[in-house]
Amino acid sequence: MSATAKKKSKSSVYLSLGTTAFGALSVVKQARLAREESDTLHLVDAVISTAKIVTGLAVLYRELKRLGNDDVLLG
Repeated sequence: MSATAKKKSKSSVYLSLGTTAFGALSVVKQARLAREESDTLHLVDAVISTAKIVTGLAVLYRELKRLGNDDVLLG
């Protein structure tokens, strides 16, 4: 973590996880519509958006681990 980065609270990380996961719903809709319309450009955009969401969730998960979360789900 860089010297200028602020440490997030557990509740803000959970909120970020939730909103990021919720954003995945719009990407699924976008991908479904792109496949129905055979729109390659929108499908590529959906794939890239999915990669962004997965990366964001991984970063937030790592942040929770750094906070020393005792959550049973995280192990």
